[in-house]
Amino acid sequence: MSIQEDVEALKRIPLFAKVEPAKLKLMAFASERAQYQPGDQLFHQGDVADAAFIILGGSADILVETPGGPLKVADVGIGAFVGEIGILMDVPRTATIRATEPMTVLKITKELFFRMVTDFPSIGIEVMRVLAQRIEHMNVQLREAVAARK
Repeated sequence: MSIQEDVEALKRIPLFAKVEPAKLKLMAFASERAQYQPGDQLFHQGDVADAAFIILGGSADILVETPGGPLKVADVGIGAFVGEIGILMDVPRTATIRATEPMTVLKITKELFFRMVTDFPSIGIEVMRVLAQRIEHMNVQLREAVAARK
């Protein structure tokens, strides 16, 4: 894929939809493109969080370690933005991301991400919206799990 194709892919992601193409081009140029095969991990729960990832192609499972082994809590695909919790909170990775099919991602370093949020507050607002949706989804899952145990 070319830089222009990366820019087009970024424009389709709600998080970056309002960012001008010249800035997306800079972001695509400053990001690292990576490929993963099924079973490969983008990162592992507990790792140091140094970057976030935008999935340009393929899909992955989000896994959380439990005493009984890894638990799949979600799956993600094209357009997903993963790994941002660790860089936003400056904490180790809260989950493992494992490719379920051949995957292409853009790796965005912590420094680049914060520069983009500073330059484009709309990205910060969109990140908050995505995180709020995830919290609501987890709340629904918790309510369902508690109801199932009764």
